[in-house]
Amino acid sequence: MELRLRQFRPRTGPHEHRVVQPGRPLRHTSLRDQAPFGMLMGDHDGLSRLAGLFSFAASSRHTIVHVPLRDGVPPDEGCGELVDLVVAHSEAGLRPSKWPELRRSLGRGTPLTARTDEARTERHARAWLERPYDRGLLRHTTHARTYFLIGDREVFSYAATAFAYAAGWGPRHKGVAKGKSAFMASLQHELEPTRGGGHPSEVLICFKPYPPYAHFKRPGH
Repeated sequence: MELRLRQFRPRTGPHEHRVVQPGRPLRHTSLRDQAPFGMLMGDHDGLSRLAGLFSFAASSRHTIVHVPLRDGVPPDEGCGELVDLVVAHSEAGLRPSKWPELRRSLGRGTPLTARTDEARTERHARAWLERPYDRGLLRHTTHARTYFLIGDREVFSYAATAFAYAAGWGPRHKGVAKGKSAFMASLQHELEPTRGGGHPSEVLICFKPYPPYAHFKRPGH
Protein backbone atom coordinates (compact mmCIF):
# COMPACT_ATOMS: atom_id res chain seq x y z
CA MET A 1 0.00 0.00 0.00
CA GLU A 2 1.31 3.44 -0.89
CA LEU A 3 0.97 6.03 1.87
CA ARG A 4 1.19 9.75 1.27
CA LEU A 5 2.45 11.33 4.47
CA ARG A 6 3.91 14.49 5.93
CA GLN A 7 7.18 14.23 7.80
CA PHE A 8 8.37 16.46 10.63
CA ARG A 9 11.70 16.72 12.48
CA PRO A 10 10.90 18.60 15.70
CA ARG A 11 13.40 18.95 18.53
CA THR A 12 12.91 18.88 22.28
CA GLY A 13 16.12 20.05 23.91
CA PRO A 14 19.05 18.20 22.32
CA HIS A 15 16.83 15.44 20.88
CA GLU A 16 15.44 15.34 17.34
CA HIS A 17 12.32 13.29 16.69
CA ARG A 18 10.77 11.98 13.49
CA VAL A 19 7.01 12.42 13.35
CA VAL A 20 4.75 11.50 10.42
CA GLN A 21 1.10 12.31 9.78
CA PRO A 22 -1.29 11.29 7.00
CA GLY A 23 -0.86 13.61 4.03
CA ARG A 24 -4.57 14.37 4.08
CA PRO A 25 -6.98 14.06 7.02
CA LEU A 26 -8.97 10.91 7.76
CA ARG A 27 -12.06 13.06 7.53
CA HIS A 28 -14.67 10.38 8.28
CA THR A 29 -12.77 8.49 10.97
CA SER A 30 -12.98 9.18 14.69
CA LEU A 31 -11.76 7.79 17.99
CA ARG A 32 -13.74 8.16 21.20
CA ASP A 33 -12.04 7.51 24.50
CA GLN A 34 -14.24 6.37 27.37
CA ALA A 35 -12.57 3.90 29.74
CA PRO A 36 -12.64 0.99 29.62
CA PHE A 37 -14.14 1.02 26.11
CA GLY A 38 -12.90 3.20 23.29
CA MET A 39 -14.60 3.32 19.90
CA LEU A 40 -12.81 3.84 16.62
CA MET A 41 -15.25 4.37 13.77
CA GLY A 42 -14.28 4.87 10.16
CA ASP A 43 -15.22 4.47 6.53
CA HIS A 44 -13.34 2.28 4.05
CA ASP A 45 -10.75 4.94 3.28
CA GLY A 46 -10.03 5.73 6.93
CA LEU A 47 -9.79 2.13 8.09
CA SER A 48 -7.64 1.17 5.09
CA ARG A 49 -5.22 3.99 5.77
CA LEU A 50 -5.08 3.12 9.47
CA ALA A 51 -4.11 -0.43 8.46
CA GLY A 52 -1.33 1.08 6.37
CA LEU A 53 -0.23 3.45 9.13
CA PHE A 54 0.01 0.64 11.68
CA SER A 55 1.97 -1.42 9.17
CA PHE A 56 4.27 1.56 8.60
CA ALA A 57 4.69 2.02 12.36
CA ALA A 58 5.56 -1.66 12.73
CA SER A 59 8.63 -1.27 10.53
CA SER A 60 9.64 2.24 11.69
CA ARG A 61 11.11 1.83 15.15
CA HIS A 62 12.22 5.43 15.59
CA THR A 63 9.18 7.16 14.08
CA ILE A 64 6.16 8.59 15.88
CA VAL A 65 2.95 8.17 13.86
CA HIS A 66 0.46 10.93 14.69
CA VAL A 67 -3.08 10.61 13.34
CA PRO A 68 -5.14 13.77 14.00
CA LEU A 69 -8.74 12.63 14.36
CA ARG A 70 -10.43 15.32 16.46
CA ASP A 71 -10.99 17.73 13.56
CA GLY A 72 -12.85 15.33 11.28
CA VAL A 73 -16.61 15.06 10.85
CA PRO A 74 -18.01 14.25 14.32
CA PRO A 75 -19.71 10.83 14.42
CA ASP A 76 -23.44 10.78 15.11
CA GLU A 77 -23.21 7.93 17.60
CA GLY A 78 -21.09 6.80 20.50
CA CYS A 79 -20.04 8.64 23.64
CA GLY A 80 -16.80 9.78 25.16
CA GLU A 81 -14.27 12.46 24.28
CA LEU A 82 -12.93 12.67 20.74
CA VAL A 83 -9.17 12.15 20.74
CA ASP A 84 -6.23 11.97 18.36
CA LEU A 85 -4.11 8.83 17.97
CA VAL A 86 -0.35 8.37 18.38
CA VAL A 87 1.40 5.08 17.57
CA ALA A 88 5.08 4.61 18.41
CA HIS A 89 7.66 1.94 19.19
CA SER A 90 9.07 1.89 22.68
CA GLU A 91 12.45 2.67 21.06
CA ALA A 92 11.15 6.02 19.80
CA GLY A 93 11.52 7.31 23.36
CA LEU A 94 8.17 9.11 23.39
CA ARG A 95 6.82 10.20 26.75
CA PRO A 96 3.12 11.12 26.52
CA SER A 97 3.65 13.97 29.00
CA LYS A 98 6.07 15.56 26.51
CA TRP A 99 3.77 15.18 23.50
CA PRO A 100 2.01 18.59 23.73
CA GLU A 101 5.39 20.37 23.52
CA LEU A 102 6.44 18.16 20.62
CA ARG A 103 3.17 18.68 18.79
CA ARG A 104 3.43 22.47 19.08
CA SER A 105 6.85 22.39 17.41
CA LEU A 106 5.87 20.33 14.35
CA GLY A 107 5.83 23.20 11.85
CA ARG A 108 4.77 22.64 8.22
CA GLY A 109 6.59 19.39 7.48
CA THR A 110 7.60 17.94 4.12
CA PRO A 111 5.84 15.43 1.83
CA LEU A 112 6.81 11.78 2.18
CA THR A 113 5.69 8.73 0.22
CA ALA A 114 6.07 5.30 1.84
CA ARG A 115 5.07 1.83 0.72
CA THR A 116 4.03 -0.90 3.14
CA ASP A 117 4.74 -4.61 2.71
CA GLU A 118 1.50 -6.49 3.40
CA ALA A 119 3.15 -9.92 3.19
CA ARG A 120 5.68 -8.91 5.84
CA THR A 121 2.92 -7.47 8.00
CA GLU A 122 1.02 -10.77 7.77
CA ARG A 123 4.13 -12.74 8.78
CA HIS A 124 4.76 -10.59 11.83
CA ALA A 125 1.07 -10.66 12.79
CA ARG A 126 1.05 -14.45 12.56
CA ALA A 127 4.20 -14.65 14.68
CA TRP A 128 2.48 -12.55 17.38
CA LEU A 129 -0.61 -14.75 17.29
CA GLU A 130 1.37 -17.98 17.53
CA ARG A 131 3.22 -16.86 20.65
CA PRO A 132 0.38 -16.39 23.18
CA TYR A 133 2.47 -16.56 26.35
CA ASP A 134 5.50 -14.50 25.37
CA ARG A 135 4.50 -11.62 23.15
CA GLY A 136 4.60 -7.87 23.30
CA LEU A 137 1.48 -5.91 24.25
CA LEU A 138 0.48 -2.32 23.65
CA ARG A 139 0.95 0.16 26.45
CA HIS A 140 -1.92 2.59 26.26
CA THR A 141 -2.79 5.86 27.91
CA THR A 142 -4.64 9.08 27.18
CA HIS A 143 -3.01 12.46 27.64
CA ALA A 144 -3.75 15.90 26.18
CA ARG A 145 -6.75 14.59 24.21
CA THR A 146 -4.53 12.00 22.54
CA TYR A 147 -4.67 8.22 22.82
CA PHE A 148 -1.22 6.62 22.81
CA LEU A 149 -0.36 3.08 21.74
CA ILE A 150 3.25 2.14 22.40
CA GLY A 151 4.53 -1.31 21.46
CA ASP A 152 6.66 -3.32 19.05
CA ARG A 153 6.69 -4.62 15.48
CA GLU A 154 4.61 -7.77 15.86
CA VAL A 155 1.73 -6.34 17.87
CA PHE A 156 1.48 -3.32 15.55
CA SER A 157 1.38 -5.74 12.62
CA TYR A 158 -1.44 -7.70 14.22
CA ALA A 159 -3.39 -4.49 14.84
CA ALA A 160 -2.86 -3.55 11.18
CA THR A 161 -4.57 -6.76 10.09
CA ALA A 162 -7.58 -5.93 12.28
CA PHE A 163 -8.00 -2.58 10.55
CA ALA A 164 -7.55 -4.17 7.13
CA TYR A 165 -10.24 -6.74 7.94
CA ALA A 166 -12.63 -3.99 9.09
CA ALA A 167 -12.00 -1.97 5.93
CA GLY A 168 -12.45 -4.94 3.61
CA TRP A 169 -15.46 -6.61 5.17
CA GLY A 170 -17.28 -3.70 6.79
CA PRO A 171 -18.91 -2.56 3.53
CA ARG A 172 -20.48 -6.01 3.14
CA HIS A 173 -22.51 -5.81 6.34
CA LYS A 174 -26.26 -5.45 6.05
CA GLY A 175 -27.56 -2.13 7.27
CA VAL A 176 -24.45 -0.06 6.61
CA ALA A 177 -26.01 1.36 3.43
CA LYS A 178 -28.66 2.90 5.72
CA GLY A 179 -26.08 4.51 7.95
CA LYS A 180 -25.81 1.83 10.63
CA SER A 181 -22.38 1.09 12.03
CA ALA A 182 -20.98 -2.45 12.01
CA PHE A 183 -18.72 -3.78 14.75
CA MET A 184 -15.85 -5.49 12.96
CA ALA A 185 -12.95 -6.12 15.34
CA SER A 186 -11.37 -4.82 18.51
CA LEU A 187 -8.07 -4.22 20.22
CA GLN A 188 -8.31 -5.98 23.56
CA HIS A 189 -5.92 -8.91 23.83
CA GLU A 190 -3.31 -6.65 22.23
CA LEU A 191 -3.55 -4.15 25.12
CA GLU A 192 -1.72 -4.40 28.41
CA PRO A 193 -4.03 -5.31 31.33
CA THR A 194 -5.54 -2.47 33.29
CA ARG A 195 -3.64 -1.64 36.46
CA GLY A 196 -5.52 -2.63 39.57
CA GLY A 197 -7.75 -5.09 37.75
CA GLY A 198 -11.29 -4.29 36.75
CA HIS A 199 -12.76 -4.61 33.28
CA PRO A 200 -10.05 -5.02 30.63
CA SER A 201 -9.51 -2.09 28.29
CA GLU A 202 -10.76 -2.43 24.72
CA VAL A 203 -10.97 -0.33 21.57
CA LEU A 204 -13.90 -1.30 19.35
CA ILE A 205 -13.26 -0.99 15.61
CA CYS A 206 -16.42 -0.19 13.65
CA PHE A 207 -17.16 0.46 10.00
CA LYS A 208 -19.56 3.20 8.97
CA PRO A 209 -19.91 4.95 5.59
CA TYR A 210 -20.26 8.70 5.61
CA PRO A 211 -23.51 10.50 4.72
CA PRO A 212 -25.37 11.00 2.47
CA TYR A 213 -25.82 7.25 2.47
CA ALA A 214 -27.41 7.19 -0.99
CA HIS A 215 -23.87 7.39 -2.41
CA PHE A 216 -22.85 4.11 -0.74
CA LYS A 217 -23.47 0.74 -2.35
CA ARG A 218 -22.61 -2.57 -0.74
CA PRO A 219 -20.17 -4.66 -2.82
CA GLY A 220 -22.08 -6.80 -5.31
CA HIS A 221 -25.13 -4.52 -5.38
